[in-house]
Amino acid sequence: MAIDLTLDDNRRQSAAGRADALSTQIVSRVRDELFEKKLKPGDFLGTEMDLAKRYGVSRMAARDALRTLAALGVVEIKMGKGGGARIAPGNPRLFAEAMAVQLELAGVTAGEILDAQRAIECLAAELAALNATPSDHARLRRLIFEAEAAMNDNSLFTRLCAEFHLAVAEASHNRALAVQFLSLHYISWPTRNHTLTRKVAKRVQDVHKELCVLIEMRDAAGARQLMDGHIKMIRARRVAERDKGCC
Repeated sequence: MAIDLTLDDNRRQSAAGRADALSTQIVSRVRDELFEKKLKPGDFLGTEMDLAKRYGVSRMAARDALRTLAALGVVEIKMGKGGGARIAPGNPRLFAEAMAVQLELAGVTAGEILDAQRAIECLAAELAALNATPSDHARLRRLIFEAEAAMNDNSLFTRLCAEFHLAVAEASHNRALAVQFLSLHYISWPTRNHTLTRKVAKRVQDVHKELCVLIEMRDAAGARQLMDGHIKMIRARRVAERDKGCC
């Protein structure tokens, strides 16, 4: 006699669906508690069994929730005796590349990316002039010096220029700005600038040197204005390069 497994399959699918819904609710609850400051880095969230009891769900739902929270970077999970999940320390850089990938998959254009980068970098330059420390100043000067010596090495010069822009963003001491810059940089900054000439490299160096001086002088308005013109120039070149298929 043939056995009809349809009902069993439906029950399993229904159970799995309920587990998915419950695990999603747990993830949302934990996320809400983070935003409400009820949870903070280092807090012990519990084991799989702890979560199942706390939220009145199956261990399968709790397990799925922990996996999702770990994938999101919300928790760190220690296995074995004395293990469990703790709220992870913040690491905004962790998802900068992931955000860049999603923007690329969504088909965001080079122009859109560089318009956003202009907004971020102009404010970053302004804040760098207000907040930069002596060590930030030294880092900017060092990167300019290294780029000067690398003007005949296209790849190295391009990388050092990218590091200079990141250093300005980080000198703002606004982590939200710095991480947004880093995310956009993955898309907008080529590893090798195929249209770079020595004349263009010298012009870039002159701007970077002037920007460094303005930041050290605490001239916030001047730094913002100079960065604005600089990013406009970069935007024009990057969009033209993309249109020609250069990068």
